[in-house]
Amino acid sequence: MTDTLQTHVYPVLWQQDHVLLIDQTKLPRDYTVVSISRCEDMITAINSRIVRGGPALGIAAAYGLYLGARDIASDDRNAFLERLEAIAEQLKGCRPDKANLLWCLDHMVKVAQGTSGSVAEVQRTLLHTAQTIQRQNWDICQAIGRHGLAALPETPAQLTLYTHCNHGALATSGYGTSLGVVRAAWQAGRLERVIAGETRPWLQGSRLTAWECVQENIPVTVVTDSTAAHCMQQGWVHGVLVGADRIAANGDTVNKIGTYPLALAAQAQGVPFFVAAPLSTVDFTLPTGQGIEIPQGDATDVCGLGQTQVCPSGVTAYHPLADVTPAGLITAIITEEGAISPQDLAAHAHPKP
Repeated sequence: MTDTLQTHVYPVLWQQDHVLLIDQTKLPRDYTVVSISRCEDMITAINSRIVRGGPALGIAAAYGLYLGARDIASDDRNAFLERLEAIAEQLKGCRPDKANLLWCLDHMVKVAQGTSGSVAEVQRTLLHTAQTIQRQNWDICQAIGRHGLAALPETPAQLTLYTHCNHGALATSGYGTSLGVVRAAWQAGRLERVIAGETRPWLQGSRLTAWECVQENIPVTVVTDSTAAHCMQQGWVHGVLVGADRIAANGDTVNKIGTYPLALAAQAQGVPFFVAAPLSTVDFTLPTGQGIEIPQGDATDVCGLGQTQVCPSGVTAYHPLADVTPAGLITAIITEEGAISPQDLAAHAHPKP
């Protein structure tokens, strides 16, 4: 069921016995929500990108696992846990490239395994855990915003910040990582304008980031991705802010395709380049970003814009969903524990709650 939702921008919202998701595939034209009551429907929502963005996907997957647990028809604890682990693997398979999603599901399963009592008690604990993950993400994003504000250049007093893709309220619990820094700068009176790269081929920058900015009256200019280096060369950009899908222990960062050339342009023009992400995005078991498998998108997304074909029939298309930005191009990784130099990241490798 889909209907209009008039609230603040919360991409994932638990209500009584179901989940509400903002349908991000329909923004900015329509603001609608989808009601999810079954794990199978959450899997469809994740696969179809109704919900997207690392932290939001993690939260949605956590609720999806609870919905799946709620439907397991067994009072036998071992059988229940075995089925729960299988559901978690199904959810992981939707977006194995998203570290937050993987971490949230592993955490949920670990909590279930460590919860004593009946199956019903484990189910209740799973719902509480998903809600806790969502609340913690809100706190983490606010902390990222504060630390990011402190890390921004001191001059000029009014900054223009460039963003890529969408790592805002729609991609998190409702505040944002890179856009959380933007929000903090706006609230502190330090932001003049956001320049949002359109982010081909799904246009998360022009569709979603620009939409979020408009909701809060934050001045925003949309540019084609190929305009980014020109904007920096003209001296219009005082900092680049991006999010992350996954970060290696040395700081190499996997993010939306097009992030790496942004970092190269920023280095060439002396513009600070920041990655904003929760520490749960860091895979400390991964030494570097070398050899990371990059998921591939559908070639038809490159050959068309909506229903409009933009390539001649018979061409081939290459559509990697992400690229790897080497740590040496990153000024700092802004986390809930502060703005961390990539070479200092390993010092923050401690167990997550």
